[in-house]
Formats: sequence, C-alpha cells, structure tokens
Amino acid sequence: MSPRVAEPGESAETAISVSVLAESVKSIVEGSVPPVWIRGEVTGFKKYRSGHWYFALRDGNAQISCMVWASDTARIPAAPDEGMQVTAYGRLGVYAARTEIRFSILRLAASGDGLWRKAFEEARAKLDADGLLDPARKRPLPRYPRTIAVITSTEGAALHDIVSVARRRDPTICVVVIPAAVQGETAPKELVRALRRASHWDGADLVIIGRGGGSREDLWAFNDERVARAVAMCRTPTISAVGHEVDVSLTDLVADLRAATPSAAAETAVPERAKVVHDLERMGSRLRGALSLRAERARSDLARASRDLAVRARRAVELRRSWLAASAATIDALSPLRTLERGYVVARDADGRTLSRVRDFVVGEEFGIVAHDGSVRARTVDVKPEAT
Repeated sequence: MSPRVAEPGESAETAISVSVLAESVKSIVEGSVPPVWIRGEVTGFKKYRSGHWYFALRDGNAQISCMVWASDTARIPAAPDEGMQVTAYGRLGVYAARTEIRFSILRLAASGDGLWRKAFEEARAKLDADGLLDPARKRPLPRYPRTIAVITSTEGAALHDIVSVARRRDPTICVVVIPAAVQGETAPKELVRALRRASHWDGADLVIIGRGGGSREDLWAFNDERVARAVAMCRTPTISAVGHEVDVSLTDLVADLRAATPSAAAETAVPERAKVVHDLERMGSRLRGALSLRAERARSDLARASRDLAVRARRAVELRRSWLAASAATIDALSPLRTLERGYVVARDADGRTLSRVRDFVVGEEFGIVAHDGSVRARTVDVKPEAT
C-alpha cells in the first residue's frame, strides 16, 4: 500500500501561504453566500475622495464592515447618516490583503423614506441658496403659444395625454417632442440634454417636461439636482408635470408653473380655440365701440374748440379796434392841424422848413405863413430878438 500524501496545510511540511489561505476563504465565502438583504445601524461612515463609502452595520450582538463602490452610489439617493437604521442589499466578499470579510452594498434604503427625503432636502437647500426657488424669478406663460416642446418618453402615456388635450383644445397647435428617458440611471442625463436642446433651439413658445405617475424610484429623475437646474436655466417658459397631483418634485419647484398632471399641463398651456375666437370677437366689438366713442368725443372737442376760437378772435378784433380808436384820437389830438384850428399859424421858409425861432428869419427873404384856412406869402422886414 502506497504511503498517504499529505494535503496542503495538513502538516508543517505542507504549510500553505497566508495569501493562499486568504484566497481560499474568499472563494468559499463569495461562492457559497448569495446576495442578501440585511438590516442594521450605520456606524463609522466615511466617504473617500475616490467616491467609495465605508461604514459598518451593527445590531445588539454583531457588526459587519460594509462598503459601497463609487459606481454603485449613483443608485442610492443620499449617503446615510450616523446612527440611521437601514436595510442593505449586497453580497459578502473578502478583502484578501487582510482576510477581512466585507459586505459590498448594491442598494441601500433607510426606514421609511429617510434617504429619499434627505436627498430631496439637500438638493432643495442648494437650489434655494442659489435663488432658484424664489417666486419672483418665475416667468408668465405665453397667453397664446403656437409651438410647444414636450420633453418626455415617447413610449409613455404622458405624451399621448398632452397631445390629445392640446389638439382637442386647438387643432392648429404645433407640438414638438424632444424624447428623453424619464426613469432609470440614464434619465437625468437625457432630461438635461433635452432641456438644453429646447433652450438652444429657441423655436418653442413653451416647454412642458414631465411624465405620468409611478413609484418614488420611477419619479426620482425629476428630483435630480442637475435636472432641476437645467429646468431653471431654460430660456423658454416651462411647465413641470410629474406624476399625480400628490407628487411634488424639484422640477415642480423651479419650473415657471407646476401642473398636477400632464393633461392638466396641456389644458393650462393651450387655450381653447373657440374661446379665443369668442374673446377676439368681443375685443373687436369693444375696440370698435371705443373708437366710435373716441371719434365722437374728438368731434365734440373740435366743435367746442372752434367755438372758443371764434369767440376769442372776436374779442381780439374788438380789443384791437378799441386800441386803434384810442391811438387815432391821441394822434389826432396831437396833430398840427388841430393847433392851427385853435388860431395858431406856422411860418415856413421856401424849402418848407418850419421857422420856429427868431434867428431862423433873414431880413429881406420871403417865407410862408400857414393858417387853418390857407397860407400867406410874406417877407422879413425886421428881426427883433428878445432881450436876454
């Protein structure tokens, strides 16, 4: 009978290395325990620059090291708080370098909606700090939009509801669909991309972004901070219509208007064509009435102004006549003819110049004497100035 061969590690002579043992433990643990859900209290949470999370979960009797790879954190709404009770889904693994058992977490949920509520409030606080929740920044919607851009999934009921309601209210409305995933890991990036396309296009009068109802996880893309900021930065007025009436998302808070449902968004955005026509006819009638009244008032004002002008003109003529009469009387009173009528005469030389002083007369020269009723030719015989 041949001698028995010792198994590796069975004796000192066949001892195995620590690394071989660690790898064996790793293989056994990871191969025999399927992914499971566990429950415990978070302790010692640390987030590293690499994006990985490390912490432990414990209960009254035991504790296990846990980690979340950076690539898996995107599926978790927010990092857990110290002492938070959570349930975690993952698989057991062994860190061979230390032969340390770790629980690698793929999904994490707190009691109730703890992590979801925390993520929502953290994002909301950031948006509020940047002024994006200020009601003053909300823009009025166009009263009569002609083109509406709809950002949603082409496979969801929301698109059908929006188009049906819009076309029923106004068959001439133009609806342009910018497709994007509305749930899942790719949804936030696709929604942001669609919002940027709508903003850069600048061909729509209004943008409706939303989807129909669903679970909290289904609607979570509309609570993504990146999506909310893209809605706030859109250059075109926006309506957010996410889920049902009870659902409120971050996009609802930053949009210019929140609609309870996609159908309600279409009803708000598109006025009924029949009502528009009726309003236009009523406005036309009011405008014609206003113009008629304005013309009548203008005619009345013109007639009144004409009468006032005629009265003022007559008064001006009368005043001018009175002034002319007074001026004529004054001039007449100062006329030399009136002086002559009172018995005075005027002496003038041969050139018609008035001789008003004694020195103006020359002995032997002729001069004329003008009286009221005629004139006399005379000659200067003698000149006798008054003694001074």
